[in-house]
Amino acid sequence: MAFTPTDKDALVVVDMQNDFCPGGALAVPDGDACVPAINRLIGLFDHVVLTQDWHPSGHSSFASSHAGGEPFGAVELAYGTQVLWPDHCVQGTTGAEFHPDLKWTKAELVLRKGFRAGIDSYSAFQENDKQTKTGLAGYLKERGSTRLFMTGLATDFCVGWSAIDGRAEEFEVVLLEDACRAIDLDGSLAAAKQSMLEAGVIMSASDEVSPA
Repeated sequence: MAFTPTDKDALVVVDMQNDFCPGGALAVPDGDACVPAINRLIGLFDHVVLTQDWHPSGHSSFASSHAGGEPFGAVELAYGTQVLWPDHCVQGTTGAEFHPDLKWTKAELVLRKGFRAGIDSYSAFQENDKQTKTGLAGYLKERGSTRLFMTGLATDFCVGWSAIDGRAEEFEVVLLEDACRAIDLDGSLAAAKQSMLEAGVIMSASDEVSPA
């Protein structure tokens, strides 16, 4: 399916940060390889939004915050099961910065998430308690966006959750698979793709997006 961006489209670039790229604290395999595709897309869209994981030290999703906690294990928090991660994207650190090759300065909005110490936040639209909104849906709707193109890291966590929540907010959502990379933790990629398809997310590729 071919797409030509219009004024009602927004490109959403999820968590393209150093800690999620090779050499980072929570590296997504081949995570930096999607940067060229994203840069090309940024040049095609009038409206670009970036999300930035932005955790305080000691965040509840960090394994180091729990006695005996191990990275990629899990704990039960007030809002449900939480995967434990290595300390990553700590506010003000180099790891929290965008990948140096990402041409992101065109972005109209940088949305920081995960800054509440007691709640993790995968989705760009709401935190993991499924109640605390980020305000992104209202921003996009007020700006007239009706269709979102999702890119970034990681497909099976922050990108996937954002895509599904975007559909719940009644946006048309297109996942550009080659402009994303996945962690794929115990089959999480296949599960995420199935959930996205069930939510009505359209699967496509960046070369299907072209200028008018």
